[in-house]
Amino acid sequence: MITPSSLSLPLRALSYSHHYPLILYRLFSQRKIHNALFPRFFSPTCTNQEPLVSALIFAVKSCSSVSYCRAIHARVVKSVNYCDGFIGDQLVFVYIKYGCAEDAQMLFDEIPNKDVVSWNSLISGFLNRGFIGKCLSAFFTMKFEIGIKPNEVTLLSIVSACSDMGALDVGKYIHGYALKMGMLLETKVANSLVNMYGKSGNLDAACRIFEAISIKSIVSWNSMIVIYTQNGFAEGGVSCFNLMRMAGVKPDDGTMVALLRACEDLGVGKLAEGIHGVIFSCCLNANERIATALLNLYAKLGRLNASRKVFGEMIHPDRVAWTAMLAGYAVHGFGRKAMELFEYMVKEGLEPDHVTFTHLLNACSHSGFVKEGRYYFKIMSEVHGIEPQLDHYSCMVDLLGRSGLLNDAYELIINMPMEPNSGVWGALLSACRVYGDIELGKVVAERLIALDPLDPRNYIMLSNIFCAAGLWRDASKVRALMKDRSLIRNPGCSFIEHGNKMHRFVVGDRSHPLSEKIYVKLEELIGKIRKAGFVSKTEFVLHDVEEEVKEDMINKHSEKLAIAFGLLVTNAGMPLIITKNLRICGDCHSTAKFISLVEKRAIIIRDSKRFHHFDNGLCSCGDYW
Repeated sequence: MITPSSLSLPLRALSYSHHYPLILYRLFSQRKIHNALFPRFFSPTCTNQEPLVSALIFAVKSCSSVSYCRAIHARVVKSVNYCDGFIGDQLVFVYIKYGCAEDAQMLFDEIPNKDVVSWNSLISGFLNRGFIGKCLSAFFTMKFEIGIKPNEVTLLSIVSACSDMGALDVGKYIHGYALKMGMLLETKVANSLVNMYGKSGNLDAACRIFEAISIKSIVSWNSMIVIYTQNGFAEGGVSCFNLMRMAGVKPDDGTMVALLRACEDLGVGKLAEGIHGVIFSCCLNANERIATALLNLYAKLGRLNASRKVFGEMIHPDRVAWTAMLAGYAVHGFGRKAMELFEYMVKEGLEPDHVTFTHLLNACSHSGFVKEGRYYFKIMSEVHGIEPQLDHYSCMVDLLGRSGLLNDAYELIINMPMEPNSGVWGALLSACRVYGDIELGKVVAERLIALDPLDPRNYIMLSNIFCAAGLWRDASKVRALMKDRSLIRNPGCSFIEHGNKMHRFVVGDRSHPLSEKIYVKLEELIGKIRKAGFVSKTEFVLHDVEEEVKEDMINKHSEKLAIAFGLLVTNAGMPLIITKNLRICGDCHSTAKFISLVEKRAIIIRDSKRFHHFDNGLCSCGDYW
């Protein structure tokens, strides 16, 4: 005979079966079965309902859909009280879990004698599901209408909601309340406020709260490293890490990932090597999350061999690690390696995601593999079940455009199942500039400017198309339109590391302390490469001036100044690694090839699109970029 006291065990046994939801639904929704199981426990005279409550609570916790939740809810209404075992709160949580915020709110309003735990459950549930507005609304109802005093758990949820929603005024009120009630002594509350102010860009407030924390946890230190970096003060993040070590706090994986991100922003290779050493000394080198961040950093700093080494040392790299290594090959222009890695990844049983395919298509684009790119774009959906997104279409347009298939690229855009964004149109406009397609360039530029009228790059690219075709009047009109709209061009600049710092150069720059020596070295280099057959490509000077003026202008580009400086201050045989914020021009590309030949020096230049590895007069891009 089945009795209520024997219910818990069979219910737990059922939870291990995939038939459990159906059995549970029938158990609580069919009166005949239910009354057979609980013949007397629905009588007003029944006092021992603990077994039934336990069974219902277990059923709620194991609920797999909102329909089952509603069936159990109906039986709760008929059988027990919402307050029994906090079953009402648990039903509210399940409704929120499945996105039924209105059902959760209505049920919550029916629950009598709600305490702070009940309110915290509602608020945290809303927060976890992203119902930020309802989260804040529940807090104000709790405090001002019901008069229940919030505790530390309440504040953690509300501060997090304010941070996600950007509700800084409410966050400041919570800060004041926490200060008044002495809750800032709770490190978790202080940490949440540090994070909120940091996300809002109020670095001073975040620092003040951090400094006032008497016992700083690892979360406190990690938050500050992240906040400094997010607010453009990566050096402050590194300094914070050094203070943390001086305080005797041992870093964890969160610390190292945040520190590696700060190093990426600084772009200093020696710092990356130092952090790598710290990772080993802290025995964190086996951590996959850290290793993935490290190999990604090395690839972005132009040290692809170091990136390969880190990946090779990983015991069981996950999909994220494989994708990061593939992305490294892609941005460095090693398309064949990227495709080989992808095929090996699939053979290893790892399923690629949309990010993997974005980098794979990007690799095909940078290497001119049109046939292969089309193949991967096709199997992405047909074999792997991944529907193409905007990033994938942007890569395909870039692939076709770089190969001169402008009409195919335009046709692809027109037939897209979603509205193309500025990234998709921008890829085609760039191709129009390379291949001098003025008519299509005008059409694409109009679309781009309509989508984003405040992006100066769209105007500049159209102006460059006109200049390259000698249409100076049309180019002047575009520049005038930029001026009318108060749009400013981002000046080109190049960076090179030396002496644990980054040295910045702009076109015609004479601000560097070694400026005189740099220009003497540059003149010497130009003389050498001319003897080797170099001829300036003045067609890349898009100004209506005399040929000699064009040559003088192009010889002072920032990349050339950075190369001359690098040759002055580094030892022979050391590769030069230079970062450029804009796309490298054809003349600078040719210059770098010749310098690598006459100086017997490897030169690595990263522009806004990719890396170029110059060695012995050749470039890894095969002059295809």
